[in-house]
Amino acid sequence: MNPIKLGYSPCPNDTYIFYALVHGKLGYDPLVSEILADIETLNNMAMSNELDVTKVSFHAFAYLRDNYCLLHAGGALGRGCGPLLISKKEVDADSMRGLRVAIPGKMTTAALLLRLYNSSVEDIVVLPFNKIVEAVDRGDVDAGLIIHESRFTYQQYGLKSVIDLGEWWERTTGYPIPLGGILIRREFGADRIKEFDATLRASVEFAQSNFQQVRDYVCSHAQEMDDFVIQAHIDLYVNEFTIDYGREGEAAITNLLARAEDAHLIPASTHSIFLS
Repeated sequence: MNPIKLGYSPCPNDTYIFYALVHGKLGYDPLVSEILADIETLNNMAMSNELDVTKVSFHAFAYLRDNYCLLHAGGALGRGCGPLLISKKEVDADSMRGLRVAIPGKMTTAALLLRLYNSSVEDIVVLPFNKIVEAVDRGDVDAGLIIHESRFTYQQYGLKSVIDLGEWWERTTGYPIPLGGILIRREFGADRIKEFDATLRASVEFAQSNFQQVRDYVCSHAQEMDDFVIQAHIDLYVNEFTIDYGREGEAAITNLLARAEDAHLIPASTHSIFLS
């Protein structure tokens, strides 16, 4: 059997989650060929049907529902972990027409949330997520939408938060914020998908019980090497929803997609988010 083409990001939460699975620590690990890339690259690779299993933004998932379904484990969903819009100067979050805003990718959930919050944003610049803080600091853009480790470092540049889109989402919907999930090809079938889902859950549980084994792998790929930032990143993005979305997580994902469909920001779909 050919190896499963597996894609995930080098961010601490993803390397933490997948360490045991890709390093043969579980005793029943599937044969995988892993590709580590930033989330927007993974989004585009999934759009091109290049990957069998991959981390993607929920924004991108909206365009992938014909060929992929969501696994129950491994996702990034929680409270207090949404993208931040930051700036160097005073910016009115409710009136952003004419502002130049950097985003970490057109298919990121961050970009979708920004559109849901304020549809007047028109001048968009796409930058790698780890370059946005510096672009705001230099004045190349009026504001920047930050995710991942940048949430913990932007204040070092004297920048300020204009709007916490995760907090806005939680306040207006009551749901935790769905950021990204792990997709698998629907054609794999129910049994194989269920088996991989269980393996991924076991990989998360291994990391939770054996962090010292996982640490070097996580640190070797992290954009920000500070131990505090790495640990804070994992603590923020790895939680009970990473083991299983449960009813609350599933409702949050479904609500995000429904709101985006109603706003004509994504195509409608009749597919369920999970295979069953």
